[in-house]
Amino acid sequence: MMTLRLGQIPDRTQAKLTLALDPDTYAALSDYAAVCLQTYGHEERAETLAAAMIETFLASDAGFKRARRALHTTASKGD
Repeated sequence: MMTLRLGQIPDRTQAKLTLALDPDTYAALSDYAAVCLQTYGHEERAETLAAAMIETFLASDAGFKRARRALHTTASKGD
């Protein structure tokens, strides 16, 4: 069985975002969807995969987490 960094995507309510990708990135995302189908046995839409990948990236970026906390702390002090 293939091990992917991105696990199965849970059902959830989504907000809509339009995203433009270059052709190589779109092709890679389509290939990732094909590997997910082989690995998990069901098809995931490219939009769902892209959203999950962005979420995973943001959750793994320690510098962003610190900056985001500081951003919200600074913003709440200004109220």
